[in-house]
Amino acid sequence: MTVRKNQATLTADEKRRFVAAVLELKRSGRYDAFVTTHNGFIMADTDNGERTGHRSPSFLPWHRRFLLDFERALQSVDASVALPYWDWSTDRTPRASLWGPDFLGGTGRGRDGRVMDGPFAADSGNWPVTVRVDGRTYLRRSLGSGVRELPTPGEVESVLSMATYDMAPWNSASDGFRNHLEGWRGVNLHNRVHVWVGGQMATGVSPNDPVFWLHHAYVDKLWARWQRRHPDSRYVPPAGTPEVVDLDETMKPWNDVRPADLLDHTRHYTFDTE
Repeated sequence: MTVRKNQATLTADEKRRFVAAVLELKRSGRYDAFVTTHNGFIMADTDNGERTGHRSPSFLPWHRRFLLDFERALQSVDASVALPYWDWSTDRTPRASLWGPDFLGGTGRGRDGRVMDGPFAADSGNWPVTVRVDGRTYLRRSLGSGVRELPTPGEVESVLSMATYDMAPWNSASDGFRNHLEGWRGVNLHNRVHVWVGGQMATGVSPNDPVFWLHHAYVDKLWARWQRRHPDSRYVPPAGTPEVVDLDETMKPWNDVRPADLLDHTRHYTFDTE
């Protein structure tokens, strides 16, 4: 059984293996397919039309499947690798260990956001950005520039305390746990982290930054925590809702998996603190 660990507790060897597997997916071309998929759904998901990966109840199961596919791709390179998660409510500064040169590298330089250290820096020659929103072919970050503060433990707790998963109109205007976690309302958790990292993370091609996977692994962990806290609260809507994915409807792009199939993460992996 795969165990997803807090990145702050990874050994040097675990970091090395994770980075090596990510770089191999990039070298083989498999990595960029994930970036293309994510960007396609970011562009297509709208409040008033069909929405699957974002702005909708299926935001959480969609990303759970997306991360599972990526984790399995990593494990096809190195079976020992699991997706680590970044608890951004605790590791809240550019000095946190995940931004070290032995792991993800740090923030970008001032004039253009170009990441200058670590295995994903342009100068390493191993991380050309080919699925992009502009002509720049290097990884960019601007930690803490787009928004100054990452979410706090108290803000996370305020969202976990919400007992209702989601509600009409089932988009970025909805109340409930899903939308407050996604960040369109309230204290803004998930969206704020994307903006705090900046660079490609603040765009539809956010998986170009490997921190995307650690960020979403923590969002997924928060969903699991919410499920344990509210065992009588279910995924909604159950059926018959236009433009969104009901409990037993299949999700694009896979068309072989329903939100109902992804409610129990322990079928696939556990977290180190469970």
